[in-house]
Amino acid sequence: MTDSQQEFLSSIDEIYDMHTHIFPGKIAEKAVASIGKFYDLTMHEKGTAEELVARGKAARVSKFLVCSTATTGAQVNAINDFVSKECSIYPEFLGFGSLHPDYEKIDGPGSIAKEVDRMISLGLRGIKLHPDFQHFDIDAPEAYSIYEVAEGKLPLLIHMGDNRYDYSKPFRLANILKTFPKLTVIAAHLGGYSCWDEVKALGNYLGHPNIYIDTCSAIQFLPKEESVNIIRAHGVDKVFWGTDFPMWSHETELERFLSLGLTEEENRKILSDNAKKFFNK
Repeated sequence: MTDSQQEFLSSIDEIYDMHTHIFPGKIAEKAVASIGKFYDLTMHEKGTAEELVARGKAARVSKFLVCSTATTGAQVNAINDFVSKECSIYPEFLGFGSLHPDYEKIDGPGSIAKEVDRMISLGLRGIKLHPDFQHFDIDAPEAYSIYEVAEGKLPLLIHMGDNRYDYSKPFRLANILKTFPKLTVIAAHLGGYSCWDEVKALGNYLGHPNIYIDTCSAIQFLPKEESVNIIRAHGVDKVFWGTDFPMWSHETELERFLSLGLTEEENRKILSDNAKKFFNK
């Protein structure tokens, strides 16, 4: 990282990493290895809350959106309890809980609404969905109970896109927002991991007033000009910076982001100001 980039980062009072994953220590190594295998990528960190804070603060990152994914309905309560507990230990954390369309099959009708209310009481700030891990089409009717309850209450962070699967293709999110126009969604990975042509082709997707996008696991796979074009086409005010920790390191992702050639004002918004506004900080 250049001296001027370091100087710029030091001028920002709070840098927000808006996409991280944490796991309990006893399963972190196994969970991280599984993610690496799924994407055929080398994982760079261990995935514990302690390491996230240490690595982030070494790179001047001070706030972290943290989440984990319930791959079955039976895991929902335990994961939400875990994320909430870690947020009580680390005030730097902004926790997103997890839900699964199968949750009501286990806990009965209305249980998603009850769990969302419980998540709010636990201090969780949103809901994370990873449809490729959870094996459901995001616009399938069985997922609608999540959106019905979340709309107007909690934002969703959704893993978007993968050219190997259909679960989270960008067109499916466009379908959802036709039915749930007040749903707020952070569409991860510049709106669609490895599906960026679809992201650009959907005229009602980029620039949608209720869609935010983040930069993680995206800008390293695209030409810089293409990343910048997507960011500006969507609107710089609705873009967050993130690492996808433990997939990538904070130092590397900050350097990648700052090398895109955005203006200092744009960088400041994406690294800090947009997140503060999103969380009313």
